[in-house]
Amino acid sequence: MKKIDSNIKRLLIILAVFIVIACVTKPAQFIKIGNFQTMAKQLSEYGLMAIGVGICMISGGIDLSTVYIANLCGILAGMMMQGGSSNFAAILVALAVGAACGIFNGFLVSYLKIPAMLATLGTYQLFMGIAIVVSGGSTVSGIPESYTSFATTALFGYIPLSFVTFLLIIIAMSFVMSKTKFGTRVYLVGTNEKAAQFAGINCKNILIRTYMLSGLVSAVAGLLSLARINSAKADFGSSYTMQCILISVLGGVNPNGGFGTIPGIAIAVVILQMMSSYLNMFPDISNYYRDLIWGVALIGVLIINFVLDKRRTQKLSKTT
Repeated sequence: MKKIDSNIKRLLIILAVFIVIACVTKPAQFIKIGNFQTMAKQLSEYGLMAIGVGICMISGGIDLSTVYIANLCGILAGMMMQGGSSNFAAILVALAVGAACGIFNGFLVSYLKIPAMLATLGTYQLFMGIAIVVSGGSTVSGIPESYTSFATTALFGYIPLSFVTFLLIIIAMSFVMSKTKFGTRVYLVGTNEKAAQFAGINCKNILIRTYMLSGLVSAVAGLLSLARINSAKADFGSSYTMQCILISVLGGVNPNGGFGTIPGIAIAVVILQMMSSYLNMFPDISNYYRDLIWGVALIGVLIINFVLDKRRTQKLSKTT
């Protein structure tokens, strides 16, 4: 518990320091209700994908296909709505497809023993290919207003409903990962799969359910994106994959598995979104430098986490 508390404290300190810097350097642009509402809408989408990546990393794997599961689900839902299907039916189909994509990923990783990075690297190409074939390579647009109005509606007039959805899923996933047998077993499988198997845990079943959850939350992200931008495209948000990995690692998830928290990922999402919005306030900084900044940040966080883990290990060895 001490590790979890210290990690979240560190993230909250980083968030507080960054908010102070942004408020001091760009007060007129940063401290605006509209700015915070825009950030809340955007982070809800890739924040959910980051949760999918994070829980798979906790299990000892990774899911690189979350963005393309989201796109595929958004495209299918959009096409159904265009065809006259009810919004509810389109949402159900999108969620079912997301779960099926996740189960397929879990099957490749657990039963066929394909390394998670290679398996999901292959399926992201597969899911993107399916989305291109289904949509004919074009953008699916013209979504009914009865659905897109969700993106423009705010709770109490200030909190976007998409952000409320994000918070509810954060709460639900936090409960699942910290208060249920399934969540405990995910951590055990991520820490040592062989030991977990000897303890009587059905590791294959746990992994399939983990990747299924990742597919489900990715499908929700695709549905939120469809409502916000009133369209869906097979290659939308291609840069989100690296951001999701960065968020998971920044949030305290161990890339080797067995450690990490959903609240940590949620705070990391807020930090990254604020950084992105803050950089947009500097017109001299080109968007082409964004990936460079995220790459440097990812490597930096990995190095910091490695040093901190090494120090913890040394302290534990001394105490024992």
